[in-house]
Amino acid sequence: MAKIKYSYDTETCKYERVKTSKSDILINALSFFSVSLIISFFILLAFQAFFTSPKEAALIKENKELKLYNEMLSKRMDDTENVLELLQSKDDNLYRTVFEAEPIPNSIRNGGVGGVKRYKDLLDLNLSQEEMIINQFEKIDRLRTRMYIQMESFDQISEMAKNKEKMWASIPAIQPVNNKEMKRLSSGFGTRMHPILKRWRLHEGVDYSAPKGTPIYATGDGKVVTVKSNFGGYGKEVVIDHGFGFTTRYAHMQSFNVKRGQKVKRGECIGFVGNTGRSTAPHLHYEVRKNDKPVNPIHYIFKDITAEEYEELLKLASVKNQSLS
Repeated sequence: MAKIKYSYDTETCKYERVKTSKSDILINALSFFSVSLIISFFILLAFQAFFTSPKEAALIKENKELKLYNEMLSKRMDDTENVLELLQSKDDNLYRTVFEAEPIPNSIRNGGVGGVKRYKDLLDLNLSQEEMIINQFEKIDRLRTRMYIQMESFDQISEMAKNKEKMWASIPAIQPVNNKEMKRLSSGFGTRMHPILKRWRLHEGVDYSAPKGTPIYATGDGKVVTVKSNFGGYGKEVVIDHGFGFTTRYAHMQSFNVKRGQKVKRGECIGFVGNTGRSTAPHLHYEVRKNDKPVNPIHYIFKDITAEEYEELLKLASVKNQSLS
């Protein structure tokens, strides 16, 4: 049963029954509904703030996993980059130093990867994590570029190592005649008195005095480019091209043991000591040229010789005496 409401009328000084109109009922109902709707909305927001749906929970879990994987991937790339930097440092400061090669400039090692336009397809997708994804792609591309350059560098070093081995075998590094007692070097490189012209002039090689028929050896691997006989000058001579800018000349020979165009190895007999050409006694005149300029042969002798023997050679070669040719 509905409650009957009364209100006090000040004019009549009596309680009068309150009559509720339909409009009042409608207004009260709307007011109640509005307040209820507002309260429900705030309750829903509070519920969403503290509670999530299974679908939302799955998405949140997936986002956390993706973020974790991204951090792990980024760390792996940082570790790879550190290893690559170590290889680059060894390449520039060790390997290339040993093989006398210029280091690769940083401008080449750290070259660009093409800018943001390279990732236009990704940009067109309007990804929510666009910046993070593009940064990772740029990092990967930079690593790939640097690794490719490093692989190319190692290929070059491998080739240089092969050439270096060949170069060490080609350098005129032994004495051209047997000189175990260190007594056969009779005249060194430099200004010497010419035995026939009787004046001081550049002696472009060294002289080894030895009996006729003493074997003469190639001092490094190479190819025989000259085998000829002269009535004057060097007499019978052999010239070997060792590559890498080195050539050697063996003069005043008695006879040859090689032919022009023949490849020879260090220590191989190429002929025999004689007294031909402009020579005053049986001996071998031996020259070393680097890039077609005469150099002191003693400076290149390092095989099959001790430090004391090398010192003795230097001492004998420094004597300002008369050459034999």
